[in-house]
Amino acid sequence: MRLAWLTWLIDEWDELGYSNGMLRGAIGTVAVLLTAAIAALSLRRFGAAALTVAGVVAVAGVGWLSTH
Repeated sequence: MRLAWLTWLIDEWDELGYSNGMLRGAIGTVAVLLTAAIAALSLRRFGAAALTVAGVVAVAGVGWLSTH
């Protein structure tokens, strides 16, 4: 499941930015937050690392969306 999600995200990555409209920006934001949640769940045994990775993924993803 995680590999399928990553494959889909890489395939659609260039079409999920805020410059493509409100709906695509919202979909991109949800995709970034879901990816951050998956990253946190994969590291759930390491609490601090899970929160750090989820935060970095969310900030980097939303930052990327806002500049593209």
